[in-house]
Amino acid sequence: MKKIKSFFVAALAFALVAPAFTACSSDDDDNKTVENIISEFSVNDKMVAEQKAKSKKDVAVLLVAFGSTWNNAFLAFDKTKAAYEAAFPQADVYVCFSSDICINRASVGENVDDNGNIVKRDYYEPRYLLHAIGAAKYSKIYVQSLQVIPGEEFAAVVASVKKFMNNGYIGNAHLDDAYLAKLADNEAIFLGMPLLSDPEVDVPEVAKQLNALYSSEAQQGVVAFMGHGNPDTYDTFKANVRYNQLEEELQKFNPNYFVGTVDMPDNYKQDVLARMQEKGINSGKVYLHALMSIAGDHAHNDMAGEGDEYWTPMAPESEDVSWFEFFSHMGYEATVPVTNNHPQGLLELSGVLNVWINHTKNAEFLEDAYHSMYPEE
Repeated sequence: MKKIKSFFVAALAFALVAPAFTACSSDDDDNKTVENIISEFSVNDKMVAEQKAKSKKDVAVLLVAFGSTWNNAFLAFDKTKAAYEAAFPQADVYVCFSSDICINRASVGENVDDNGNIVKRDYYEPRYLLHAIGAAKYSKIYVQSLQVIPGEEFAAVVASVKKFMNNGYIGNAHLDDAYLAKLADNEAIFLGMPLLSDPEVDVPEVAKQLNALYSSEAQQGVVAFMGHGNPDTYDTFKANVRYNQLEEELQKFNPNYFVGTVDMPDNYKQDVLARMQEKGINSGKVYLHALMSIAGDHAHNDMAGEGDEYWTPMAPESEDVSWFEFFSHMGYEATVPVTNNHPQGLLELSGVLNVWINHTKNAEFLEDAYHSMYPEE
């Protein structure tokens, strides 16, 4: 494991310093007992073993998303899995969530489909799927982050893979050390980077794909993208700069493109407004799009929320004020384009999804992934 450890020792410090920023809720995670943890290992071991026996494939691709509780997001993950199966016919593809909150609330049905039916989905944490993949003895493993930037949530993905390779589990979840050593020695475990990992390659390509979709809107008014971002304290790998870089690339196509966030200091909706006004854009149409892998709580509420509950006259810059209500009250004609009654996430845009897929196809051994985050070293 000589090369794996050199990557993970540097990255793990970032991965464990803070609670996850939730796109599902701000409530605390439910506590899990040892018995429940062992049970979840068993459930996943059985599921993966049955899949491998059925497919007879020896390569696994694990897609790691933060998670969601929205049915339209579940459908987006389904389509993403199908796209990966088409791109990797030699592999079994699995999807997992890194957020306990999303996992727990998806399993009990926090939201409904467009017909009003409660939708329940079972997703599991990366550690359970990784253990199951290891127990099934796949000879090559790709772990693909579905994060947008290589920030705090991506660091959590890194931590999950480290635990897997260090075999640090409990009870009957212990893996075969010889198998893990073989993966390391053969450089057979790969980490696919987030969407906007490389500022010189990914950022221009994503800008190109977004412009291809939204150029007609940009000709009519402002196109404002809402990303997540990390607070300064948790700006892991200094990834927040990707939003600024993406705005710069988009504005090479049209100065009406802007990129803001819900969590990055100095890049909130009011900062987007200030940059618009600096360019003399004081009225007109504002098209709002989610710059997130899926359209979940942030897209439906923080971005597209309509009505008095999403507007606070005395504090228009409050995080409780949606982007839709904010720009509407600031004198603009705000609109949220929808497909099948919902905003779209980036995974639903085939050109953008292909950037993630290419990251998996071009994934290298983990030490090389580390240096891609720190090119100056």
